[in-house]
Amino acid sequence: MKKSIKNIVENAVKKAIQNGDMPVPISPDAEIEAPKIDSHGDFSSNIAMVMASAQKMPPRKLAEIIIKNIEGPDTILARIEIAGPGFMNFFINEAAWHPVLKKIHHDGDRFGSSSIGKGKRVQVEFVSANPTGPLHVGHGRGAAVGDAVANILSFCGHDIKREYYINDSGRQIQTLGRSVFLRLQEFLGESIVFPDDCYQGAYIKDIARTVLEHHKTDLDVCNEQEKITFCATFAAQNILEGIKSDLLSFGVTFDLWYSEQSLFDNGKVEAALNEFKGNGHIYEKDGALWFNTSRYGDEKDRVVVRNNGQTTYFASDIAYHQDKFKRGFDKVVDVWGADHHGYIPRLKASIEASGKDCDQFHVILIQLVNLLRAGEPVAMSTRSGEFDALCDVINEVGKDAARFIFLSRHYESPLDFDLELAKKKSNDNPVYYVQYVHARIESIIRKGKEENVAGDMTYNDQLSTVLNAPEEIKMLKILARYPEVVEYSAIHMEPHRITFYLMELASAFHGYYNKLRVLTDDPSLTSGRLYLIRAVQQVIKNGLVLLGVSAPLSM
Repeated sequence: MKKSIKNIVENAVKKAIQNGDMPVPISPDAEIEAPKIDSHGDFSSNIAMVMASAQKMPPRKLAEIIIKNIEGPDTILARIEIAGPGFMNFFINEAAWHPVLKKIHHDGDRFGSSSIGKGKRVQVEFVSANPTGPLHVGHGRGAAVGDAVANILSFCGHDIKREYYINDSGRQIQTLGRSVFLRLQEFLGESIVFPDDCYQGAYIKDIARTVLEHHKTDLDVCNEQEKITFCATFAAQNILEGIKSDLLSFGVTFDLWYSEQSLFDNGKVEAALNEFKGNGHIYEKDGALWFNTSRYGDEKDRVVVRNNGQTTYFASDIAYHQDKFKRGFDKVVDVWGADHHGYIPRLKASIEASGKDCDQFHVILIQLVNLLRAGEPVAMSTRSGEFDALCDVINEVGKDAARFIFLSRHYESPLDFDLELAKKKSNDNPVYYVQYVHARIESIIRKGKEENVAGDMTYNDQLSTVLNAPEEIKMLKILARYPEVVEYSAIHMEPHRITFYLMELASAFHGYYNKLRVLTDDPSLTSGRLYLIRAVQQVIKNGLVLLGVSAPLSM
């Protein structure tokens, strides 16, 4: 509907220019907004004020000209009012909202989809936690956001690939191996002073115990460094399998698990650094190699090879992102923790130095999650040391509640996640509040069929005469907004817009159901209302699917 109003206004401006009502041939885009106050109409526009200076006319006069040039006896507009200095407030004919029901029933699971992506290839890389420990709730929020963004972009016509970057090379993996090796020595009776820089969690002891049970004979013939290397490889693989299992139970899968070590094995890190050397982007200083990222806006240059010959993580990331674009992606989206904010400029510098447009690279930063229980902070998990394990949260509250709550706020805002609230079967629990609508509608439809009053639930021109209660018009207006909400969610990569929308639609339905009966003594009214609520159910389902949350038929 918003696009229809935009077209009406822009066509009226063009007509006014053509017939000389406006002297200057300037036809800007019409900004159409939904007023916050119902009495201001369904939509409003400030286009008259935007054009006033160029046209050298008062905004209210321009608004009158635009209104005069709006065509058609068949317009969807009931009336237009000029407010304040020149705002135009548009009031839609109530009957114009009803066709959205036909569209929803016809499109079904595809209602709200679009082709704005035009088939462009987009890679979304998310989670990418180091295989040095189990996933925590912060990773869970990143997983929910990354997966939902991928769903929404795909629904809007992008060709999406999901990717997990495995940091299986470098110092942290060696530290992991040494941590497991030292716990292994403890089990063998040695007195060990465990270093502070090693991984402390109980999961390290579990891995060391497994190594001892199944690989002691293999290790007996190895020297200490070989044992540490073995422990590193074994532990990283073991932890990665746990990560994959946790993500699968969270409803997250990837098209590709990309190994950092493969960048070295395939010579891609060396090739990337040599390319930048040849282009003059890398120089030597104090025995180390530096990338002149400051040339591209970074606050200072960055080391890519230390003076001991070891590459930095930045060197790997340069090669990795070069590889992404060489694989033909039109846009690359990275989902990181908020503490990586300072890393963005240097990576953008490497992308620009590689000849790519920085607009092809987008970073989503995920803020922290505060885990609560009945309003009180949750103590650290005794099972996993320094982690609030994601798997514990999933096991306690379920995948649906966890994903919905992770997506209930903008990812740039910290999130309080209350475990007790997430388990409640009441309207206080946001996911229950929305899912209940889907299940309740299914129950109503089932009862209507049992009582043989369901009708055929098809669209007809009489719907506008039976679905005219204020609560019904309100729901129709909300339903009509869904495609726009999805499109904006895709453009801005903000899945919380879907969550907010579903809460609004659920609230409208609850208000409707508490006031009006669906199954009535009037067959025509009953059929119309069933047609309406079935559309509500479809849109609830479509939105939940984009969030990766189920739409239950009973609760």
